[in-house]
Amino acid sequence: MFRPGRHFLQIPGPTNVPDRVLRAMDAPVIDHRSAEFAALGRAVLDGMRTIFQTRSHVIIYPSSGTGACEAALSNALSPGDRVVIMETGWFSHVAWRQVAERLGLEVDYVPGTWRLGASPDDLEARLAPDRQHDIKAVVVVHNETSTGVVSRLADLRAVMNRLRHPALLIVDTVSSLASIDYRHDEWEIDVAVTGSQKGLMVPPGLGFNAVSEKALKASLAKQTRSTSNYWDWHEMIRANASGYFPYTPATNLLYGLREALAMLQEEGLPAIFRRHLRHGEATRAAVRRGGSRFSAKSHASTRTC
Repeated sequence: MFRPGRHFLQIPGPTNVPDRVLRAMDAPVIDHRSAEFAALGRAVLDGMRTIFQTRSHVIIYPSSGTGACEAALSNALSPGDRVVIMETGWFSHVAWRQVAERLGLEVDYVPGTWRLGASPDDLEARLAPDRQHDIKAVVVVHNETSTGVVSRLADLRAVMNRLRHPALLIVDTVSSLASIDYRHDEWEIDVAVTGSQKGLMVPPGLGFNAVSEKALKASLAKQTRSTSNYWDWHEMIRANASGYFPYTPATNLLYGLREALAMLQEEGLPAIFRRHLRHGEATRAAVRRGGSRFSAKSHASTRTC
């Protein structure tokens, strides 16, 4: 059935793309080995560090968020490594558990209710007995797209620090980055994963990893190196140093990302977070007024996420 007018998405993601971003993408493709492209590459890489609130490396892939998940796991871990994945909803299963198992990782899937974020107590119960440090990573979805449940990352990192457990903390920020507060360096996140199609306001097609020095060292020290050339962090970082990519990038999506980053900078992250919180509270108030109840009990609030 034909419906005139512009289609308006009312789903968790992909989100509606602002006209400014669409117009920025409507440009000729340039030579991705030119000086003009290098300036574009440096601009988006530097801009993404600001959004992740990190001084660490940010890597941009022509991929979905699931591709960025695979990049995180395949670089940081080796087949047979044990990884704890906290269940918070559909994407903790399909985007993390499924990928991890197919990569040959030993998954300890911690059951959750889908109504609350990852439990610090449950994480401590898994990590405390691991005196040999067989667990190499902990995976948490910051904001679970399927439920709206938010995990308190600072509390989870506090558990790991108190136990002095060296596991990497890997976080899915696909539906949280640039929407609710996320502090990569302050919360000592080792690898963050996101996609372009939600808070970044860009069409689907870009995947991102923000990578700590600890995670980079872990990837170099792996006994079994990944055979993937496409996802390799180190190949990307070497090329990114001068603004380039080791293979053909998604040039016009990067145009859109540069414009989206300008919009985010103009509004400012604190104002953006307040706007999302305000809209979320308004939506929940309207639903309550209609007599409905919520499945999620742990959502974004003014409390640090």
